[in-house]
Amino acid sequence: MKKIDLITGFLGAGKTSFIKKYAEYLMEQGEKLCILENDFGAINIDRVLLKELEDKGCDIEMVIGGDGYEAHRRRFKTKLIAMGMKDYDRILIEPSGVFDADEFFDVLYEEPLDQWYSIGSVITIVDSGLDKNLSEQSEYMLASQAADAGILLFSKTEGRTEADIEGVLEHVNSSLKKFNCKREIKLRNTLAKPWEEFEDADFRKVIRAEYVHSDMMKLPLDRQNEYNSVFYFDIEIPEAEIEKRVKAVLSSEECGHVIRVKGFVKTEEGFTEVNADRNEVKLSVVHTERACLIIIGENLAQNEIDKLIK
Repeated sequence: MKKIDLITGFLGAGKTSFIKKYAEYLMEQGEKLCILENDFGAINIDRVLLKELEDKGCDIEMVIGGDGYEAHRRRFKTKLIAMGMKDYDRILIEPSGVFDADEFFDVLYEEPLDQWYSIGSVITIVDSGLDKNLSEQSEYMLASQAADAGILLFSKTEGRTEADIEGVLEHVNSSLKKFNCKREIKLRNTLAKPWEEFEDADFRKVIRAEYVHSDMMKLPLDRQNEYNSVFYFDIEIPEAEIEKRVKAVLSSEECGHVIRVKGFVKTEEGFTEVNADRNEVKLSVVHTERACLIIIGENLAQNEIDKLIK
């Protein structure tokens, strides 16, 4: 049976950067891999970010959302059936940051997938600078992703102390308790170090982590995805203006509660990758064919965002 790992985490936690390291390690061990990008939005930025893995022999597939839970679930199952016909050793699923892990389990327990796949590890990435003032919807997402995790990996740990990590873990556990999950995640079920410093023993711990299927209170379906997104295609911004405009959108109450800004912007020099949340804005040169920027959050006001971004 093919192993299938779920790598989840809230918006901006660092899933894609971890997957790059994890996939490279697995391929070095001789595994034939496919990454399934299972995205919330109507377009998938992360597939472009993983292009270098594709060049190294890792297949990348995607399931696009944006038109409702049931339609997305059907496409997810259909894609897994098609992938089950191929000779992969392991499949890594990277959902969006607003994905409920129960969809993963529910689909894999259905025929014929239950005969083709065995669940490997459920890996949840948690930002070590986690915002402690999350909305109820975001607290729910955090809890639902952590509830089944075999291991929690803390990202962006540079400059963080052990007390910082313990404080974030305490917040995760309080979110679980808030939604009537009886599980309490222990420090021994976590890892907190930069991905670049992961050694063989660290990756082995991740591979052997498996999962813990926990019960928790469920929000009604119409409240599980109260996020929305704004897209900008072929957007051009002067290089010197990008960071200022992105920070303005992230901090503006008039724009709504903006959680994540990511994608590619055309500049006078070429293209710049934008990866930003409320803690930091990362900009880097990228080779792509088209500019596309996505802004994700709650109660977004596109007219106000337009004023600051354009």
